[in-house]
Amino acid sequence: NCKVVMDEIRKISKEQIVMAFVATCIETTARYLGVGYIEIYRRMERVGMIDNYIVPNYEVLHSESREVLAERMVECLTNWEKEL
Repeated sequence: NCKVVMDEIRKISKEQIVMAFVATCIETTARYLGVGYIEIYRRMERVGMIDNYIVPNYEVLHSESREVLAERMVECLTNWEKEL
């Protein structure tokens, strides 16, 4: 029943939705680069990209296509790693 599904979706907190999006960003980036998601997670964590880019920019980023999202993630990650 569609109403039951929608009621369950409404119970999901904004934080859970954003964290699911973070996982999507990690997986999409890993797939785009052809590497494991754990490697991408560690790289993003090392430069602070999850807390300082993905989460604060969720509203803008989540509306992007997967392809554009992957390109943005790779560009950001690469640039931030150069700053280390």
